[in-house]
Amino acid sequence: MSSVSYGRRLARPRNDRWIAGVCAAFGRRFGLSSNTVRLIFLISCLLPGPQFLIYLIAWVMIPAE
Repeated sequence: MSSVSYGRRLARPRNDRWIAGVCAAFGRRFGLSSNTVRLIFLISCLLPGPQFLIYLIAWVMIPAE
């Protein structure tokens, strides 16, 4: 038996997108507001690192609803 909850699978929503729906997908998956995830992403962009590359990879890897 699988412990995966199908009601909370990671998928980019059709109706809560700003760019690609990646932040909305993570927000839904982890029970957070999509705006909270967007704010965390924007703040993380102030730090050095591959945030935009990770966003692009997530855009390609996470399926749309």
